[in-house]
Amino acid sequence: MVSVKLVLACLFSLTLSKPAARNLLLHESLEGVPAGFQLVGPASPDTTLKMRVALVQSDPAGLETALYDVSTPSSANYGQHLSKSEVETFVAPTAESVQAVNSWLAENDITATQLSPAGDWLGFEIPVSQAEDIFGTQFSVFAHQATGMQTVRTLSYSIPAELQGHLDLVFPTISFPDPNANLPVFRRAVSKRNVPSEANLTSDAVPSSCANTITPACLQALYGIPTTPATQSSNQLGVSGFSEQFANQADLETFLSQFRTDIPSSTTFSLETLDDGLNPQSGSDAGVEANLDVQYTIGLATDVPTTFISVGEDTQDGLGGLLDIINFLLEQDSPPQVLTTSYGRNENTVSRSVANNLCNAYAQLGARGTSILFGSGDGGVSGIQSASCQTFVPTFPSGCPFMTSVGATTGINPETAATFSSGGFSNYFGTPSYQASAVASYLQALGSTNSGKFNTSGRGYPDVSTQGENFLIVVDGEVRNVDGTSCASPTFASVIALLNDRLIAAGRSPLGFLNPFLYSTGASAFTDITSGDNPGCNTNGFPAEAGWDPVTGLGTPNFAKLLTAVGL
Repeated sequence: MVSVKLVLACLFSLTLSKPAARNLLLHESLEGVPAGFQLVGPASPDTTLKMRVALVQSDPAGLETALYDVSTPSSANYGQHLSKSEVETFVAPTAESVQAVNSWLAENDITATQLSPAGDWLGFEIPVSQAEDIFGTQFSVFAHQATGMQTVRTLSYSIPAELQGHLDLVFPTISFPDPNANLPVFRRAVSKRNVPSEANLTSDAVPSSCANTITPACLQALYGIPTTPATQSSNQLGVSGFSEQFANQADLETFLSQFRTDIPSSTTFSLETLDDGLNPQSGSDAGVEANLDVQYTIGLATDVPTTFISVGEDTQDGLGGLLDIINFLLEQDSPPQVLTTSYGRNENTVSRSVANNLCNAYAQLGARGTSILFGSGDGGVSGIQSASCQTFVPTFPSGCPFMTSVGATTGINPETAATFSSGGFSNYFGTPSYQASAVASYLQALGSTNSGKFNTSGRGYPDVSTQGENFLIVVDGEVRNVDGTSCASPTFASVIALLNDRLIAAGRSPLGFLNPFLYSTGASAFTDITSGDNPGCNTNGFPAEAGWDPVTGLGTPNFAKLLTAVGL
């Protein structure tokens, strides 16, 4: 009983911190220490904090309107994507906000660095003692019980009254790190023998071997993905790399020489880096996730210029680089038309304000014509990876309405939902209009199943799916077998990249933000998956049903039908 009183006393002191002389107003707070963490004690006043502040954007509602205007097939402005400067006019803080925040920084002898193209994110470093003073709070050391990882955070913070309406959020404050964040969403990588030869596979019918192992030829046969080379050099496909996952060129060459004998095995990728990112090429450095992603983009999107974007460990955003990579691409005059990412985290590990800021960054890149794709996760309804839970755990950023979430299927003739395919409904983001009808139909068919375990008014995910089990890849010269929505996202990204190649060749715009198209004119171009489920949290999860469902989305792509849907 004594220990409980001591913990409560510490929590009370964290929430009701020392009074400040200035007129500070509570800005954000947590009800208690997040699950999985425990209080260790006060942070050392000399500890340096890498602070990040987001200024209120000038017109986020206008950005959203513009995004839908250029992304909805029925709109007169469909495909007329915005320029870098046009997007920044919606995002840049007002002059009043800039002045207010700069004056506050100057009063506290803080020099900040601009972290985003539009100036809505600033960064600076200050000691804990100063952070406690200017934010009217107390920072403490917390330990993650499962891993022992320690972090300095607080349970609440305040900002000056004069910054209300100008300062959106401060990080790191109440956003606790997730030791499992940005983990690759693949489930296993085991050695594989008796690999089918590419020469024995044909693309006019799905070979029986594809029921046990998936290669590029299997996906070409299943979805009608063409083998003919792309022709448009301006059409770019970006592959995200995090968590020290490195893409190996020698392994790619081995993969292509075995599984795409019709193209030069020397075909490779370009490299871009940020946050001190690297891409070492020794065999021992080869990453399962990174190799999977480049092998199934270059191996499927034939001759589409592909760039591996390696995000290092010196991240600036508190999200493991998820926001950094978007700001990096927003700085570019010509960002890639498709970006595939096979990493993620659980939604409840990110504060709502941080989640909103990242989601708005996706809206910015989408408005400029980039399709943003993520694997939905590999934990069924229990989150990014399988875990114990009482209520369903949404994944992030799949709950953001401005990106496309890709689930997984398995088997052939017919395909069924992969049991690990994460899917469900966001607790942060409401159901967007483009999927309102599809979600309503599913919920009606679902009835009272899983009642109370998920948010019936949330954004539903995934949006689409592809195969996600038994993919053959090469790692350190050895053929391995992997599962996960990590397999599905680069597969679907390749389909979109090839569609973009045809569109650009015809003098048309790339597809950009996909979802308004997918749920309208594009819906009929998908094969509906109606069997399987995604168990978790001591339930069978959600069942796949006719139409959209939170296991396989709208289904799997049919390339020929997609060509018709885009008017080619």
